[in-house]
Amino acid sequence: MDIRRTTLLVRDIDRSLALYRDVLGLRVVYDQKIGGEEGVRLVLMRASDVFVGALGLLQRLAPDERQKAAAIPIVHEKARAGQVILVINAKDLDQRFPKVRSAPGVKISAEPHRVEYPAPDGATIPVMVSMVWDADGYFVELNQILGKPAGAPR
Repeated sequence: MDIRRTTLLVRDIDRSLALYRDVLGLRVVYDQKIGGEEGVRLVLMRASDVFVGALGLLQRLAPDERQKAAAIPIVHEKARAGQVILVINAKDLDQRFPKVRSAPGVKISAEPHRVEYPAPDGATIPVMVSMVWDADGYFVELNQILGKPAGAPR
């Protein structure tokens, strides 16, 4: 069994693409309107793997659905049960993060900082960790693993 994709419902796909595609570098592999002007627009993006780990963005296109979505308040608080935390790893976090700061609707929770996570073998895994909310309030950890990730041969 594979987990192939996580899909986020968004208010404005083009605004979301400014972060996920333009800043973080995810590659769009699918961008279609389904069901016409009253249906949805679905964009699928991939990072480095061609099969797993895809991120989908879905926007409802009907005007009444767009108004309902716009009326939902965006809350920037610690994630809780029933919410999503996306974890995206970048090999060049120091170069990408200034662009993240200027992406539309992004709110910074934590600037990049070093964290030492415990590894299963008792060692540590050094990671540069940053945290943001995207334009729709999804919590995103943008990390750069500095050592060997958990599960990798040492």
